[in-house]
Amino acid sequence: MSTDSAVRVRFAPSPTGKLHIGGARTAIYNWAFARSQGGSFILRIDDTDPTRSTEENTQIILRALRWLGLDWDEGPDIEGDYGPYRQTDCADLYREAAQKLVKEGKAYYCFCSAEKLARDREAAKARKDSFQGYPRTCRHIDPAEAQARVDAGEPHTIRLAVPEDRGDVVIQDAVHGEVVFNARELDDFIIFRSDGTPTYNFATVVDDARMKISHVIRGDDHLSNTPRQVIVYEALGAETPTFAHISMILGSDGKKLSKRHGATSVEEYQKEGYLPDAFLNYLALLGWSLDGETTIIPREVLAKSFSLDHVSKNPAIMDAEKLLWMNSSYMGEMTDAEFVDRILMPELTKAGLEHDSEPMHEREWYELLASIAKPRCKLSGDVVGIAHFLYEGDKLTYDQKSVDKNLAKEWAHDVLRATTDVLSALGDDEWHEEQIDRAMEALPEKLDLAKRKVFQAIRVAVCGNQVSPPLGSSMELLGKEQTLKRIAYAQESFTQTA
Repeated sequence: MSTDSAVRVRFAPSPTGKLHIGGARTAIYNWAFARSQGGSFILRIDDTDPTRSTEENTQIILRALRWLGLDWDEGPDIEGDYGPYRQTDCADLYREAAQKLVKEGKAYYCFCSAEKLARDREAAKARKDSFQGYPRTCRHIDPAEAQARVDAGEPHTIRLAVPEDRGDVVIQDAVHGEVVFNARELDDFIIFRSDGTPTYNFATVVDDARMKISHVIRGDDHLSNTPRQVIVYEALGAETPTFAHISMILGSDGKKLSKRHGATSVEEYQKEGYLPDAFLNYLALLGWSLDGETTIIPREVLAKSFSLDHVSKNPAIMDAEKLLWMNSSYMGEMTDAEFVDRILMPELTKAGLEHDSEPMHEREWYELLASIAKPRCKLSGDVVGIAHFLYEGDKLTYDQKSVDKNLAKEWAHDVLRATTDVLSALGDDEWHEEQIDRAMEALPEKLDLAKRKVFQAIRVAVCGNQVSPPLGSSMELLGKEQTLKRIAYAQESFTQTA
């Protein structure tokens, strides 16, 4: 276990696909632990799988981490003292490390073919041997003979010579506590394949050792790799880091999270309209808590207060409704000005309703719209649906069911005529939400109609739908001329005269 006072952690994704939310949570925990301990957060790209790793996936992962607001101290784009930070750039380092172990007698060349290994396994099964791993066939070949066979071009792998007297591998996991592995069940595993590439358990240890990683924080699906990696650390003469294996994230049905549960990558959640601060907050709480009660935890609090002793051993359940609530909470905490700049204008521009370079209205207009839209948004894209009626001009889209229920009635004509009268009496300088609402306040009593009937009819005439933001605010945003024009059109087109 590492005793070095300098905390150095790493997130080492394989660029074989997009950044999964499980990987994102691992990155968050590493980042937060480094920041809370005043340590270093290293980003390393584990791209040794040539058939599946792509530069495109690497860039997708980097963009996702940046969107989450995670900054790293060293990585493929930030030079440090412990590079390279891509495994494909480290082939010579792995080869040198493996050759050094061979020279020291801690590893050896293995010439067993895949067919022979398969026959040996079947024979061990037939005999019902208690140990059915590699039988160490090549372990005792004379080193000079083995080297001669290698020099002659005979296909081979390199295996680590697990000490035969090695007792149990015991780790003090920062999450799970003491975990014991029976070393007698470990065979002499391959550290270099016959194609000249290192195996994961070897390359990751070589990298972690040379980068002086103090804590390995990762998913508990890697827990089974730990005993082999500890043996590699010992063979290299390197200090073993502190391990912390975090639980899996499960779907609402308690099964491993997959596409059937909905979005699984960070990129998908970004596109759906989640805020990075809200998403980071939510993922941090999937297996960790500040005090067991607090749910809204700003990133600066997370970076200051995160600790491994508050990480749960139990699997976390992805709760889509809670994430949606958290996202809306973060939106609600924004000032109107922040909402305009971060949500409203970007989304309206993306929808083609606005142009950043030439806003259609004064700043006050957008902040009023923000105050109306903000409490009604769960996702950033919701603002487009809320605001769309304001941009339709004379070509308002009417919901037919709303028209049939509220305008195609014998009383609707009188409602809109009376509304036109009271609103026309307002001066341009009086066209504000409060005065508009006050002007319409007496209409239900004057017309002897239920309040709901009156205002739903006006709402459909002005907004095209019986579900819209507050009526007075909507009219203020539309302006007097457009409001009266829409009422006149609805009165002529949909209502019936007596």
